[in-house]
Amino acid sequence: MNNIIYFDHAATTSLKKDVLDEMLPFLTEYYGNSSGNYSLGKSSLAAINIARQRVATAINCNPDEVFFTSGGTESDNWAIKGVAFANRSKGNHIITSSIEHPAVMKSLKFLELNGFEVTYLPVKEDGIISVNDLEASIKDNTILISIMFANNEVGTIQPIESIGNIARKHNICFHTDAVQAVGNMDIDVAHLNIDLLSMSAHKFNGPKGIGALYIRSGVIIDSNMHGGSQENGRRAGTENVAGIVGLGKAIELATADMIIKNEKISAIRDGFIKKVIENVPKSKLNGHPIYRLPGNANISFAPADSKELIALLDQHGICASNGSVCSCKFNRPSPVLLAMKKDENIASGSIRFTFGEENTKEEVDYVVSILKQEIGGLMKKFPPIK
Repeated sequence: MNNIIYFDHAATTSLKKDVLDEMLPFLTEYYGNSSGNYSLGKSSLAAINIARQRVATAINCNPDEVFFTSGGTESDNWAIKGVAFANRSKGNHIITSSIEHPAVMKSLKFLELNGFEVTYLPVKEDGIISVNDLEASIKDNTILISIMFANNEVGTIQPIESIGNIARKHNICFHTDAVQAVGNMDIDVAHLNIDLLSMSAHKFNGPKGIGALYIRSGVIIDSNMHGGSQENGRRAGTENVAGIVGLGKAIELATADMIIKNEKISAIRDGFIKKVIENVPKSKLNGHPIYRLPGNANISFAPADSKELIALLDQHGICASNGSVCSCKFNRPSPVLLAMKKDENIASGSIRFTFGEENTKEEVDYVVSILKQEIGGLMKKFPPIK
């Protein structure tokens, strides 16, 4: 694995040693069920409470507003379906964007089959919604606004504070899928008027299979798992104690050094974008040039095909992706880029490079040289864009 260059941190991140070290005792020595009324169980419960406090500190909420889940997908499903069904007597209209993660999109498609009405706001070519369009879409029966904090493919950051203010003004519940943002951006749910927020630990150097949903006190929401009384009776099932401990430690580490980390990652990203644009013909940046996640560079190499290029990069030990790993296995252009009014050539010829604090300028130079080498050959196989 020493020869691998990993430029796909938006897909997942490595588990930090400090996180693993804190998890291991709860897989071996302190293995008790947190519901047990004995010391071994109480040790697990105490660890869960510490993790809950760490999450609360990271996003500025109360610990009893944090609920642990199996990951971002479950958190999105719970937030959207839970609010929709619990508030159906008040209305059936939901507002979202056209570039949401599949976990949001498919939850909303499910609700449409069950009598709910969904408005999918368009985005501009930079991937940002219009807050004027958002407010104009509100109806008397609107019960939920769900807009992602930052896009998983192009890294574009939405005007979350303005969205939260509009939602609060109209007394509408506001959910944000912040899976890509947590650990990469300063998030204050109170200041931003966020009512529900989804996160996933493996996006910020925590373990896979664990996430959390912030639910503001007073939000009316159905439970998503029925059974025992875990998670204050809202999410049944024996807790993944080691995973929860790992999430808590990971978010504490991610937020503690965020400013320094982001400065380094942004410099790597900016250098990569500059060198690619200068050295690779016809390459173009997708998404907003400024309002984007620090580690995201989504670049079009059209008319080269992204899937073939990713395979070639893999042969050189380079990991990158052509969009959301939850949907990129399907042989079709990126729906996010199509929603951003890119043509099919651009949407089919774009690659997402996402960086972490371990990446170096030397790796950037090597990847740029390989892109230049491989794209030259691919360009000969495709007709030029008219």
